[in-house]
Amino acid sequence: MPSPPAAPARWRFLHRTATLALFALPALVISTPANLLPFGLLLLASSIAGADYLWLARQQAGRAGRILLVLALVTIALGLLSLWQFEHALKDVDNRSRFLVMPWALLWVCALRPPIQALWWGALAGLLATFAVAGYQVFTGLERADAWTNAIVLADTALVLMVLLVFCRPPQRWGLIALGMAAGSAVILLSGSRGVWPALLVLFVAMALSVRWKTGRFRVGALAGLVLVAATVVLSVPQLREHTRLAELSSDMQRIGRGDVDSSAGARLERLQVAWDTFRELPLTGVGIGHFDDAMRRLPQCSSQADQVFRCHLGHAHNDLAEWAATQGVPGLLLLLCVYGLPLGLFLRLQLDSEEDGFRGPAAAGVMLVVSYILCGMTQSMFAHQITASTYTALVGVLCGLALVDNAARGSQAPVQRKAASG
Repeated sequence: MPSPPAAPARWRFLHRTATLALFALPALVISTPANLLPFGLLLLASSIAGADYLWLARQQAGRAGRILLVLALVTIALGLLSLWQFEHALKDVDNRSRFLVMPWALLWVCALRPPIQALWWGALAGLLATFAVAGYQVFTGLERADAWTNAIVLADTALVLMVLLVFCRPPQRWGLIALGMAAGSAVILLSGSRGVWPALLVLFVAMALSVRWKTGRFRVGALAGLVLVAATVVLSVPQLREHTRLAELSSDMQRIGRGDVDSSAGARLERLQVAWDTFRELPLTGVGIGHFDDAMRRLPQCSSQADQVFRCHLGHAHNDLAEWAATQGVPGLLLLLCVYGLPLGLFLRLQLDSEEDGFRGPAAAGVMLVVSYILCGMTQSMFAHQITASTYTALVGVLCGLALVDNAARGSQAPVQRKAASG
């Protein structure tokens, strides 16, 4: 995405600042304790300094910008309503306020046009740096790598970086993509997270189908071979097999069969049941945002021994659907459908309009981002954590903006190409 011809020096400086911000977003999100703070500061500074450019870009943001703005305002409004109903602290709706970044980031990209290559290089740098951090943590005795957050958030965010690496790829970079994918897979393995596996498998399938290899059978065969080799390596090395926590999962299921839910898998099933009971009891309001543990305290073992029983105060339902239903009732369920469904619809529309050669580019990355969050949200409350909530809102806006700018550039080139062909 080239800069406008004869762009003023101020715009070029802002463009370079935005490029740095776009690189920092994936590069630092889990590889440093700063997370998204550098990106946020650069976003804020360049937006203030270039406020006039953002104002002029509102027409290009168009319908997509309005949809994301309305979604953000409704999300915040329902959060404030929950706050008013239950008199909770303002911090309980903090993560919901981050949805304003979606229309903001979209407008910012349309105005300052940072290149998608910065996002791709940032994802690669982030995966390699995070692998180094995770490897060091496990090598020095940590049971599960967490990289300044927690193991589940680490794995889910590493998967998001892998999505950017695959679908924002420039031509002829498959060697670096393979290196980044290996680093990301290793981070997931070292984290010991199991809930990310379905999304990881879908990512590999989408990657195989998006590559223009000889035939569909060759793609499927290559994917099957890759999965088989990876599974063989993991299961044949005792240390790797331990980090997958397969034996622990089998033990958890046996304990659940005996009625013992005091385990990782058992606690999740217990919280799903509590969420369902809470939703049936309070279908219109739930128990309030950020207060799922209020529902957990209704269990006898949690009401009498809450300080001793760890699973009684995990903070959320470990499932997006259960979390939003139990804390906000039917409005929360409908809102969650919009949080995922509206961006997914926008990205699918932008992908169809892109005339991209295959399933790649910012719109394709946006589709896979939403799908990954849906799948990871089956075993984790993705919007209960600052990193995963902020990453989603920032990337939805950024990828939507990149897709709009890219589609507009393709559209402006088409008449010139047709004129040249006719001449």
